[in-house]
Amino acid sequence: MLCRIFAAKELPLLFQTTKVKPFDYWVPPFQAHFSTTHIVGDKPVLVRDFIHSQLYDPQHGYFSQRSGSVGVLEKSIKFNQLEGRKAYMKHLNKIYKDSSVSWFTPVELFKPWYAHGIAGAILRTANLSVPLKIYEIGGGSGTCAKGIMDYLKLNAPARVYNNMTYTSVEISPSLAKIQRETVGEVDSHSSKFKVECRDAADRSGWGEVEQQPCWVIMLEVLDNLPHDLIYSKDQNSPWMEVWVEKQHDSRETLCEVYKPLQDTLIKQCIEIMDLDKSQATRSSAISKAKSVWSKIFPKPQRSWLPTGCLQLLEVLHSVLPKMSLIASDFSYLPDVRILGERAPLVSTKKDGSSSDCSSYLDARGDADIFFPTDFLLLERIDHYCSGWLKLQKDESSKKGKKRRTIILDTSSFMEEFGLPSKTRTKDGYNPLLDDFKNTKFYLSVPTHNTK
Repeated sequence: MLCRIFAAKELPLLFQTTKVKPFDYWVPPFQAHFSTTHIVGDKPVLVRDFIHSQLYDPQHGYFSQRSGSVGVLEKSIKFNQLEGRKAYMKHLNKIYKDSSVSWFTPVELFKPWYAHGIAGAILRTANLSVPLKIYEIGGGSGTCAKGIMDYLKLNAPARVYNNMTYTSVEISPSLAKIQRETVGEVDSHSSKFKVECRDAADRSGWGEVEQQPCWVIMLEVLDNLPHDLIYSKDQNSPWMEVWVEKQHDSRETLCEVYKPLQDTLIKQCIEIMDLDKSQATRSSAISKAKSVWSKIFPKPQRSWLPTGCLQLLEVLHSVLPKMSLIASDFSYLPDVRILGERAPLVSTKKDGSSSDCSSYLDARGDADIFFPTDFLLLERIDHYCSGWLKLQKDESSKKGKKRRTIILDTSSFMEEFGLPSKTRTKDGYNPLLDDFKNTKFYLSVPTHNTK
């Protein structure tokens, strides 16, 4: 997911309250509304399939319409020449007005320093005895790839840069073209870089299993992965799958249908979320009290499941079993109007202004749908897909964890691996460290501690 956009006049208040997705300036009106017949046919579809179509339908999906609006700065911002926050906001406002694009990603706004921080993390922990292989999922404008390759060319041993490969897996053809142009600005990068225009979650596109160590980078990818929704009518009722169908009396109005759990991905996700819970040890008194409470105060429950993340990580672990992973995304979304744990923001733009929908069913290809990332759940999914959590069901197993993982907020990550002094203004204000309080980094590397 790319940075959500807010009006320039909202920026000071926005940063004081650590509201998410910090930048929104005027863009041309966006009209992509299309009939639900393109998404929901005569049969109901799972919520994740509905969301996937809304975002990625080749003709009508949100990103298919918006892919040409990703901004590329002509030159880096000279933070050290700005007096402070006010000057930074003014400069940012001018950038957006001059470019008339929808968004700039953090890696673009803070280039090259954002990408250099990621490259620093890779260089510090990579096994340099084998050729360095990097995969980036959803590479945007290619700024991250170029920044990382620039850093390695200047700071890594020559043999590391000369023998490295960098592969971008990009679903958007127009963004793939931009990436090739961006990276191609440095001649020596071109022979080491390639773009594969495909869906990273599709196993068939990966080919043979890669047995060598490699790195996978995902910046603001998790929040736009499809999610499923489950529902229960009260605290003591079983969970049900949520499907989307057309109302019988309307071709354009959508409604939800609830079915018993049967989808494999949904059941896997529920299993992962319950692995650390021992319902069998719950006392009968607690169970009885819960049952009575639910009858007196019945409360419907809704929970959003990151099944798209599960599907992607299962594919990545199967084809890249020795991968190291760096992912960054939003850990919290404020002012969410849609119900349920881990519920998304659904934002539309009309006549140059943004508005949030109260239902995901209101989206018609004209809405960005993005979710917060539960990083502790991400860690469990990562362990599950690597095979470790499945092994732990056997209590006799003495095997250790297959992954070493750490979760860092953005400021901690950049202070550890980057050069935060490069994004600091004259009065000490640092937008990279100060303005992204609701974003985190997740690092996961393989370990041999499995004996």
